[in-house]
Amino acid sequence: MNTYQHVRPEHLNHYGKLFGGTMLKWIDEAAWMTASLDYPGCKMVTVAMDSIIFKHQVVNGSILRFEIKPERVGTKSITYKVIVYADEPGGTIEKEVFSTNITFCRIDAEGRSTPLPIYAQLRSES
Repeated sequence: MNTYQHVRPEHLNHYGKLFGGTMLKWIDEAAWMTASLDYPGCKMVTVAMDSIIFKHQVVNGSILRFEIKPERVGTKSITYKVIVYADEPGGTIEKEVFSTNITFCRIDAEGRSTPLPIYAQLRSES
């Protein structure tokens, strides 16, 4: 699944670049939406995010593209690979600015992990 975000002044840190916490929030939200669409009716929660490495600064006005694909499916959790690309104002090509793996677990009404349903093909792979 691909989703997009426009970087505006309220997203910038004191150096005038995208605040890292904002990027992490967007990644969590975008990946959660993917997991929720891949597993309709399941309550999915974030349990882990791998290495957090910001490869390039992101400037105001950039359009970010979040590419989210299943990386590993377990019995109770799924891990997605998230790659973030930035298209800077006036730019002609996207550049990769961030990547990570993020894992979601299905929980029941009491907050206990519970098995994922088995689907022939995840929606985000098509």
